[in-house]
Amino acid sequence: MRYVLMIFAAFALIACGGPSKFKKYNGPQVTQVLVDKTARKMWLLHGTKALKEYDIELGFAPAGHKFKEGDGRTPEGVYRIDRRNPNSAFHLSIGIDYPNAQDVAKARAAGVSPGGDIFIHGGPVLFADKNKADWTAGCIAVTNKEMEEIYAMVKDGTPILIKP
Repeated sequence: MRYVLMIFAAFALIACGGPSKFKKYNGPQVTQVLVDKTARKMWLLHGTKALKEYDIELGFAPAGHKFKEGDGRTPEGVYRIDRRNPNSAFHLSIGIDYPNAQDVAKARAAGVSPGGDIFIHGGPVLFADKNKADWTAGCIAVTNKEMEEIYAMVKDGTPILIKP
């Protein structure tokens, strides 16, 4: 009987699909996300204290502030985390409220679209880890495991400062 229960438990675990991508976080509140594009680093801060540090990847043409849709740049400036996508094609993602009013005005003055849909996200569904070079369309990418941690720690409304 004991063996039957062990086999049943094993099948139940397999049927559940393994560990959940939704983690719990009970530590200090993340009060700001800081991104340094040149250093390819991102920090989750509580006040001035770094809670976590991550290596990141950026848009495929990361130098400079995002100006128009399709330019491959990652925005620079102060934004906010404004949404989350638990069903992202990139494992999990949290949205950045780019473009802001200034971004829209500059793009309109030039007769172009500023683009949008800028996120912090994991890797494509087919990949468990990040690639070796900047590859996104302007987003900030981390590993899937790191994204699970970030998704749990960073709440909507958190400011994000993206430095050149």
